[in-house]
Amino acid sequence: MTWPRALPWIALLLLAGLVLGDVHLPRWLDGGASALRAGGSAPAQLERVIDGDTIVAQVDGREERVRYIGIDTPETVKPDTPVQCFGPQAHELNARLLGAAGAPLTLRFDRELRDRYGRLLAYVFRGGDGLFVNARLIEAGAARTLAISPNTSRAAQLSGLQRDARAAGRGLWSAC
Repeated sequence: MTWPRALPWIALLLLAGLVLGDVHLPRWLDGGASALRAGGSAPAQLERVIDGDTIVAQVDGREERVRYIGIDTPETVKPDTPVQCFGPQAHELNARLLGAAGAPLTLRFDRELRDRYGRLLAYVFRGGDGLFVNARLIEAGAARTLAISPNTSRAAQLSGLQRDARAAGRGLWSAC
């Protein structure tokens, strides 16, 4: 049988397997993000810390740049932007909270998975004890809230933590 004649049969078998279960599309057909779903979560391993609100992690077998949802830390590595007040401290705290490369993490997603730069958007939780890293950075005064619709499911929680950090003069609220 030639390829042009076999192709409809192959497609039919693949479709039957998908419908009946136990057959999954290869990554190159499903966009490569089969385990990543809006509103879902995924295990990850820390590769490196970029700055106070961005990391690189192994997620679903791929290296992903992950931007924390709901927070913004002062810049330290943005091109053509000077290092901002409290930026190095935010970067250092983020690195300390996450630990060494290979540390287990859980990423929880909101309504949109990626930003316009292709970064994965996530609430980041430490693997061992479940510490909510985004919240801890706000609590310590190392970050400000940044609510960008539609990823706002934890905005009220983060806003309350920022109010407390500001009132107590923690971190950038007294340093900058």
